[in-house]
Amino acid sequence: MIDPVDAIDAEDPQSCAEYASEIFTWLRSTEGEKGCNNSVAAGYMQSQEDINEKMRSILIDWLIEVHLKFKLVPESLYLTVNLIDRYLSKEQVNRQRLQLVGVTAMLIACKYEEIYPPIVKDFVYITDNAYTKEEIIEMEAKMLKTLDFNI
Repeated sequence: MIDPVDAIDAEDPQSCAEYASEIFTWLRSTEGEKGCNNSVAAGYMQSQEDINEKMRSILIDWLIEVHLKFKLVPESLYLTVNLIDRYLSKEQVNRQRLQLVGVTAMLIACKYEEIYPPIVKDFVYITDNAYTKEEIIEMEAKMLKTLDFNI
């Protein structure tokens, strides 16, 4: 049975209107489960010793420009910001490595969301060679482990 809210999408097979209410019920039930919560506490940046909210906002502004330059889907940007926030809520990051965290989060998000994601070399270039390919790959592994591979 299709919920009346989803009835307008009943003819679109990609909207999965017949499953929408079950999907949302399941998603709501997992919101509070350990390991399934992809949100961070408000004010988590106060726990960072070397970076602050202003630095984070500058990073996000720059990542929006990168997102536009690479012509990525909006979901890649949203996931990038989510990964950054979740990582920063769990790990101390110094200001010299904040941009590395940002491009690594975008790399992970693009691998997850994009059909043809940018390659690591593109992220080395976009940072003006501030980080090497190896540093980005190393940070990718560290970030994924810190987040328990929960994308």
